[in-house]
Amino acid sequence: MVKIKKQKKQEDASLFESNDALAGKLSSYEEAFEKNKNTFSILFISIILILALFGVGNYYISSQNKLAQEDMFQAVYYFESDSLVKALNGDGNNYGFLEIIDEYNFTKAANLSNYYAGVSYLKLKDYNNAINYLKSFSSNDELIQARSYSLIGDAYTELEDYDNAVSFFKKAVNYKPNQFFTPNYLLKLALVYEETGNLNEAYNCYNKIIDLYKDSSEYQISLKNKSRLEGLI
Repeated sequence: MVKIKKQKKQEDASLFESNDALAGKLSSYEEAFEKNKNTFSILFISIILILALFGVGNYYISSQNKLAQEDMFQAVYYFESDSLVKALNGDGNNYGFLEIIDEYNFTKAANLSNYYAGVSYLKLKDYNNAINYLKSFSSNDELIQARSYSLIGDAYTELEDYDNAVSFFKKAVNYKPNQFFTPNYLLKLALVYEETGNLNEAYNCYNKIIDLYKDSSEYQISLKNKSRLEGLI
């Protein structure tokens, strides 16, 4: 029994010591806070300002994107009507894609306008501008991003820059492959390989179409081209 009481006294003393130590720590924290009160205040205000600016920025970009999408309507109409100069430059009353890119930078509409502008320049055979605007476009969409890579490959092919053409056709082939468009990108890649005399790589592309994309429209031409290359390799 005596031992138990003695142990209890020790526990009580330990508890008081812990409370005293805790009070001491709290006191030191308070002193530190008082000494650095201005720093903490500035940090707190900075965080509030950053959050506020982030919210305002998001609201501004959202509102700008809405305006840009409204302004894009006429430009897209001209694009679909093959009035490509008006689609790019506007008609005096409505913005074209180039003005939308300049006026509404950082919006989704401006990003998409880069794609439309690139395709417009490609159709107008201004291949360098086509490449520049298509390279400025980016998307997570599995179809349109691969399509953009392929169009850049087309532009480089027209410029007879076959190394870059191969590079971008490869990007198109490897970006989220699908049954609908990947066979076409492989066919383009094969034809560029043939143009540069790289018959083995061209053969491999045709073979891949035959093995993986039997239902594609590129299947039959790949069979013929593979057969033709077998006699040359």
